[in-house]
Amino acid sequence: MNPDFLLKPFTLAHGAIPFHQIEEKLYAPAFEEGLRLARAEVSRISAQAAAPTFSNTLEALELASSGLDQVSSLFFNLLETDGTDSMRALGKEISPKLAEFSNDVILDPKLFARVKAIYDGRASAGLDAEQARLLEKTYRNFKRNGALLGEEQKTRLRAIDQRLAFLSQQFGEHLLHASNAFILPLEENDLAGLPESAREAAASLADEKRKEGKTQAKWVVTLDAPSFIAFMKFSDRSDLREKLWRAYLTRAASGEWDNRPLILEKSRLRHERAVLLGYVSHAHFVLEERMASEPGTVRKFLDGLLQASRAASEKDLAEVKALAAQSGVKDVNAWDFAYWSEKLKHRKYDFDEETLRPYFALEKCIEGVFEHARRLYDLEFRERKDLPVYHPEVRAFEVTEKSTGEFMGLFYADFHPRSTKRGGAWMTNFREQGFGVTPEGSGVVRPIVSIVCNLSKPTPGKPSLLTLDELRTLFHEFGHSLHSLLSRCHYRSLAGTNVYWDFVELPSQLMENWVQEKEGLDLCARHYETGQAIPAELVKKIRESALFQAGYSSLRQLNFGYLDLAWHAADPSGVTDVEKHEVAATARTSLFPHVAGTMMSPGFSHIFAGGYSAGYYSYKWAEVLEADVFELFKEKGVFNVEVAKRFKETVLSRGGSEHPMELFKKFRGREPDPKALLRRDGLL
Repeated sequence: MNPDFLLKPFTLAHGAIPFHQIEEKLYAPAFEEGLRLARAEVSRISAQAAAPTFSNTLEALELASSGLDQVSSLFFNLLETDGTDSMRALGKEISPKLAEFSNDVILDPKLFARVKAIYDGRASAGLDAEQARLLEKTYRNFKRNGALLGEEQKTRLRAIDQRLAFLSQQFGEHLLHASNAFILPLEENDLAGLPESAREAAASLADEKRKEGKTQAKWVVTLDAPSFIAFMKFSDRSDLREKLWRAYLTRAASGEWDNRPLILEKSRLRHERAVLLGYVSHAHFVLEERMASEPGTVRKFLDGLLQASRAASEKDLAEVKALAAQSGVKDVNAWDFAYWSEKLKHRKYDFDEETLRPYFALEKCIEGVFEHARRLYDLEFRERKDLPVYHPEVRAFEVTEKSTGEFMGLFYADFHPRSTKRGGAWMTNFREQGFGVTPEGSGVVRPIVSIVCNLSKPTPGKPSLLTLDELRTLFHEFGHSLHSLLSRCHYRSLAGTNVYWDFVELPSQLMENWVQEKEGLDLCARHYETGQAIPAELVKKIRESALFQAGYSSLRQLNFGYLDLAWHAADPSGVTDVEKHEVAATARTSLFPHVAGTMMSPGFSHIFAGGYSAGYYSYKWAEVLEADVFELFKEKGVFNVEVAKRFKETVLSRGGSEHPMELFKKFRGREPDPKALLRRDGLL
């Protein structure tokens, strides 16, 4: 197969990706050719004699690297889900080259002169709102990334960006290897307290690891979320919980896969880059294009939640300690909290979350989340088993607007952990919605969306049965998908989830609300053996327990937000000890004494390998937005068609084509109410 096919529009139905034809050896030459073509097109745009116009410059730039964008999206998405050693090696090689190309575009003085000329004449250019937004975004992107720097400064900026690109991938690779390296073998007497589902999962994991030659044990626990969380919640063995907890909090914190040097280097380079561009810190640079606007606003926002969250979390901890004391346990350590919390929840609400699993069969939950999309947003999902997928576990769906039959996009779903997939859950695009290259030439194309999770696997004789948290995760990532699938923007760089980072979590976190509504659960929660709908009393307990330890959960998120700011809102050049820096940064949000050697930063991929640097506060910020939005749904009806239609038309379909505050006000009729979250979580 000629590698050039990775650079051209795919010809399968709806432009589906021919995964079955892609070989690893094609990536390197495809990247090489993609870079050559993109450079040539950018040079043509920059050097053209015609006076700069929106069409011959801005729109041309939107398409200039279409082939390169396609192979990059394909490669880096698969690197996260099915990466091999050779792909990781290529990633390290190609990331700096892509950063160099990006810098070549941004730092091209002739190209910037064309963009600036259009920007300076924007008042009389007759642009519509979306064109004006694209022009503003493009101009600011040039300016914020070095277009006004001198040559010596531009050279340094290039070097920094190339190094940062390399460090991001290396951080993720270290974390993946360190996580995969840990296995906790169990004997039968180590299974005390574990429910049947956790025992079956531990046996299934052991089968996999034995085949890989990594253990001889009959049961194992790993650092993958389903395995780790179940053991920490249910195991009666405090000594083993401690061992697992320490392994999790020391991942990539020493030895061959030590991320600490990478953190120090990356934070310093980010700061140097920001100062080079005229900003006080990396956080000041990042937040210039966020709803929060600057670090002081973020700190004020976090501080505004801290007092109520801290007081409530201390009460949560006191309740847990009191229960443990009744069983003769004097000290509740960090690795004991989830265990005793689960018992406390059971006592307070007569509620064991394991009783929910039989009602949360993955297949039925998928049908249910699709039905939510139909009732709320008129979307229909139809599985396409004829379309290629990148792994046998992945499923492909065609998405249409039910009332009109209009094609809205392709949706891929990849649900279960494997050794080649990084931890966590995320939504991604293989293709953005918007103006792009098609087999016929160019035009507005629909997106190819994927959600990637690490949900509980099927066990012998049983389907995949989810926990309540896993069901929330499914709804959360699906909410992100809706943001892309419902996008109706003209330009890809403004479409779907291409919004400010403190706005991007609104659609995803909003979807989680339906998981605790009877009307929502009735669409997805049926007993996998009997088909019985989830009983009303269980739904009542889900709702009653939804506020359980809301203070602790809020404080945990604030902890991550403050840690993020500690790395990015000031000069980190004086920081030499990652652990000490983290302990100081999180002192106000830590409920337990620090355990020497443990830390979150080496595993904090959101801010060191993802897009959330100086932006982790976004989760709490978006919680305020979604709590306010869902209050209207609760008032009018959780499946109210008019409210859903307004949200679709003012938010979900508009991407980043307008400032997010303006989009929110168009939906809600006012700015967000900060107290909506505290009301919802019972923290007022």
